[in-house]
Amino acid sequence: MGTTSTFVLVPGAGHGGWQWAPVARRLRSAGRDAVTLTLPGFGSGDDRSGLRLSDATDHVVRAVLERGPTDVTLVAHSWGGYPATAAAHQLTGRVTKIIFYSALVPARGVPLAEENPAYARMIRDDIASSPDGTTAITREQAPLLIPGAPEPAIDLLFELLEPTPGHYYTDALDLPDLTTLDIGLAYLLSEDDQVLARPGAEFAARLGLTPVMLPGGHDGMLSHPDEVAKALLSC
Repeated sequence: MGTTSTFVLVPGAGHGGWQWAPVARRLRSAGRDAVTLTLPGFGSGDDRSGLRLSDATDHVVRAVLERGPTDVTLVAHSWGGYPATAAAHQLTGRVTKIIFYSALVPARGVPLAEENPAYARMIRDDIASSPDGTTAITREQAPLLIPGAPEPAIDLLFELLEPTPGHYYTDALDLPDLTTLDIGLAYLLSEDDQVLARPGAEFAARLGLTPVMLPGGHDGMLSHPDEVAKALLSC
């Protein structure tokens, strides 16, 4: 792997490196290094018991340090904004930019489960009632990820999704705003996102940004990989 211009692609909850594969292929075709991550708990058959947000963060940090690039762009999707944000604070001098794509920009002390009070109790009850302390996207919710996709594509996506360790949603970050770091920041937003806990423009505003709009739904990297790759290269 080269030492410059490396994209490290961080998946959202329940997803794995597979969700970024089409975009990563296009980034590599454009001459850029691209690393797709599958975080702890999101591999098929993973033991999810006891996993904390810090475990996901540590995975991102190790992935960067083991490969050795010194000019890293972290790309975070959805919940992946949490471990990406935490990792950036530990990788000063290596991470030069974070691009949020339909992602949460963490507020200090606020876990994902509390970003939308209307759903906070439901999320926590779902975690508490699960035998392994997880929460999962249902088949009925899956179409919200790729609006308008044919049923076979939705079925395939649902089969690929994994349960999310509950602490990934209930752990918060106690870190300064990313705007205090000397790194570039960008926010891309799918125009038909139906999944984010609050409007994407509100998350972008936490960075002092206006979102760059892209076609597609929450998982637009699967339905519109050309547009997403082009936008990442342009940031």
